[in-house]
Amino acid sequence: MDPRQGKATRTPKKVEAAAPKGSAPSAGGALEKSDKSSPASGAAQSSRERCGRAGKSESLRRKSAPGPQERPQGARSKKAPLCAGDTEPLGAATCVCLEGERPSAPLRAPVPGGGSRCEEDAESAREQRSAPGPKELRIPRSLVPAPNLGRRESADGAYIKLRAVLEKLKLRRQEITSAAEIVNGVVDCLLRRLQSCESAFKGISQLRTGSYYERVKISAPNEFDIMFKLDGYRIQLEEYGDSGAFYFVKFRRNPNGNPLNQFLEKEVLSASKVLAKFRTIIKEEIKNIKDIDIVLERKKRGSPAVTLLIRKPKEISVDVILALESKSSWPVSTQEGLPIHNWLGTKVRTELRRQPYYLVPKNAKEGNDFQEETWRLSFSNIEKDILNNHGKSKTCCENNGVKCCRKSCLKLMKYLLEQLKKKFENRKELNKFCSYHVKTAFFHVCALVPNDSQWHPENLVECFDNCVTYFLQCLRTEQLRHYFIPGFNLFSPDEVNKISKEFLSRQIEYERNNGFPVFGEF
Repeated sequence: MDPRQGKATRTPKKVEAAAPKGSAPSAGGALEKSDKSSPASGAAQSSRERCGRAGKSESLRRKSAPGPQERPQGARSKKAPLCAGDTEPLGAATCVCLEGERPSAPLRAPVPGGGSRCEEDAESAREQRSAPGPKELRIPRSLVPAPNLGRRESADGAYIKLRAVLEKLKLRRQEITSAAEIVNGVVDCLLRRLQSCESAFKGISQLRTGSYYERVKISAPNEFDIMFKLDGYRIQLEEYGDSGAFYFVKFRRNPNGNPLNQFLEKEVLSASKVLAKFRTIIKEEIKNIKDIDIVLERKKRGSPAVTLLIRKPKEISVDVILALESKSSWPVSTQEGLPIHNWLGTKVRTELRRQPYYLVPKNAKEGNDFQEETWRLSFSNIEKDILNNHGKSKTCCENNGVKCCRKSCLKLMKYLLEQLKKKFENRKELNKFCSYHVKTAFFHVCALVPNDSQWHPENLVECFDNCVTYFLQCLRTEQLRHYFIPGFNLFSPDEVNKISKEFLSRQIEYERNNGFPVFGEF
């Protein structure tokens, strides 16, 4: 039986790799295609529509929990983040403009006596309609409540609170060293076994990616992602479905033989067979590891990871993932992804696209089942490079460089999701959400707010609020585009159901309107 036949198997199509070019393509095509499903309405709205919604904005700023929200007498009201056309002090944080690949137009001071705010908005909309280039999309002001990190907290108080949370999230050097020694010992044993002559994975090596190497790990060093890569194989991809993320893998002719041929199903490399053999070898090898109490956790359907639980000398969870490396040009589905033109620059984008990409044995969903022969694209190596070199300036956050709060915002977003999952661990609504959703949304915000000055550490409250705003919009509109594969929606109904997205949206709104009490729990 053809392995590609499934319960809802679609006809695969041959993938043509897109050769990297000297200059990156314009993001305009991606913007125009995603216009109808954007997480925010377009910038060119009528003044009547904008004014009509302005009266409703106050109700959207209220708590999700029962009871009115009051502001103490004499406290300063906090303004909502500004959009293009408004004014703000130099260096202040900028409003997130959703789904655009470019930052907002330069901020302009209003013309004295130039008419009402609604008239100015209408004029701004007319100018943007007539301007060439991709359409810029913005969060409607009625959907952007003013940052409210506590009813009785000033802006300074909110900043102090977030800094205290970040201090709590810092990993202690002694804890890191101790955990790393344990995990590295296990990894070395597994590598030696996998690289042995009788193993089908003897060309394997470690790829150092994940939050530990990205330096955005939070709370405690008790979870590690380890990727083992197989390289040296000339592979050919056939796209599965229309998301651009899942593929069938075939080998080009190899005159010296191929140790992975035993996993072929009618010329297609079976992801499920490869993963099963990989899991079996690891299961056998951990029995030989002395002085460490380690067990293999139950396999999760559709997951590419082999999860190990180290119980002694300290409890640590380790996800071991196998990946095929490809040094060919990136698939066509990625052509309009990686929208960093205005953030890290076109030259950096071109250099990143010349690096290898990977395929992990993650199965595509087919209704209530999985297509077990499929592999999914992975760009974890590129994500690490971006996070470790995240500034528009090459010296951003270096010892003698200007500091920013980008990674601080990502850590806070990860911690928010982590705490909510702990709070509702007995409910299933949050099971489908993971830190990768938060990281993807964060990358989009970085591209929309590209300048280092906009992420000044003093703007932490506003920048974090922008990240929360963007993520909420993604949940409400059920749209979170994969950062490298824009045709792949991480919040589609097949990936996360609507009830779960609505539940998480309500919880984040409640936390936002009440000063994030979950940060002080657990």
